[in-house]
Formats: sequence, structure tokens, C-alpha cells
Amino acid sequence: MISLPAALDARMQRESQMTFFEYMVLSVLSEEPDRTMQMSALAARASASLSRLSHVVGRLEKRGLLARSRIPGAGRRTNTTLTEAGYDVVVAAAPGHVAAVREYLIDELEPRDLKALQRIGTAVETAINRGPAPSAAATPASQRRP
Repeated sequence: MISLPAALDARMQRESQMTFFEYMVLSVLSEEPDRTMQMSALAARASASLSRLSHVVGRLEKRGLLARSRIPGAGRRTNTTLTEAGYDVVVAAAPGHVAAVREYLIDELEPRDLKALQRIGTAVETAINRGPAPSAAATPASQRRP
């Protein structure tokens, strides 16, 4: 399972000349009604730091796939918008990505395994969304167990 992200990334680069992370950013924006998101919200959806996302958005902007704009009256906050060219690129890449996921994962599993994978994925996502457990360092010494 650990090699799946690398395999998806390699295939995306080979077939669509972009990284899997770039595809994910374009895909997330393509699902928004106006194809626009605030950078911090996009970073959260893409599970990326704002710094990493900003770097990737800059590359995609140079290729004409995204456009950034300041949000009036919102300080340094910025919106990122998927351009028509970006939309065309993500639409063209989607069938190859779906085929890769099917080939590497879905088609290799029995229906009961798919149900188990869905159950496991839901449990993992729930744990992640719940946030980290308080660390021992954050717990006062008087409340720690020996």
C-alpha cells in the first residue's frame, strides 16, 4: 500500500506531465461551483502546508492553469481560480487517473475487500479529523499516570 501514491504520481507524470499533487489541486478547484478557493482552504483540502501549496500554485499559474487574486479588504488573503485551460487539463487527465486507481487498487480487490477498505478508510479519516490526542507534555505532571 505504501507504494501506491508513488505509482499514481509516476503514472500521472508520465501520462499528463504533472505531479499527482498538482492534479489533486486542479481537481479540488474543478469541484468548486466557481472553481475558486481561498489559498488557506485549498491547502487544508489538499492536506498541504500553505508554503508547499503556494509553490505549486505558482508553477501552475506560470503554465496558465491557475490564477491568483487578492481578496479585497482581507489583508494578505488570496483566492486561487482554475482557468479554462486548467479545467481542460484536469478533465483530460481524469480518465487516466481513474484507470490507474482501478488498475492498481480496485480491480485487484474482491467486493468484500472493497467494503473493508471503505470501512478502514472511514475510520482513518474520522481519526484524522478528530485531531491528535493530547501529548504527555501538554498534560500537567499532577495528572499523568506513573
